[in-house]
Amino acid sequence: MDIFQLSYWHWWILAAALLMLEFLAIGTFGSFFLWPAIAAVTIGFLTLLFPMLSVEYQILILAMVSIISVVIGRVYLGKHPLGTDEPYLNQRGAELVGRTYKVSQAIVNGIGRIHVDDGSWRVEGVDCPIGTLVKIVGSGGVRLKVKPVFDNVKKKS
Repeated sequence: MDIFQLSYWHWWILAAALLMLEFLAIGTFGSFFLWPAIAAVTIGFLTLLFPMLSVEYQILILAMVSIISVVIGRVYLGKHPLGTDEPYLNQRGAELVGRTYKVSQAIVNGIGRIHVDDGSWRVEGVDCPIGTLVKIVGSGGVRLKVKPVFDNVKKKS
């Protein structure tokens, strides 16, 4: 007979504690504490159904269910990523890709400036004079990558 026996309440309390840690550590570890919490709830139900389940088996099942829940969670989240209302958060300049602006400081030796709303951005691209329309094709760090926009009107020579 085991001196130390875990009941279903122990596992459910552990699951609640792990979920609290998950809520407190959100963004720090991802969903690290969620999977063992799911496993602890599962073990709680198993020990409710089978009260004489030994501690060794409970811990073994906890480990196996934790691993299985991690794998299932990763596969599911890989196929169905979480959406966000701010997809460009912490990606400076990414929301500007595809927009067209006029060059405010000539692009010389590949570096120039454009005015965007109430700010100014440093850009890199083909050398162009002030006033040239450029399209933002990428963002990298503190510079935007631009390409000149040419009108489809052919000039007669």
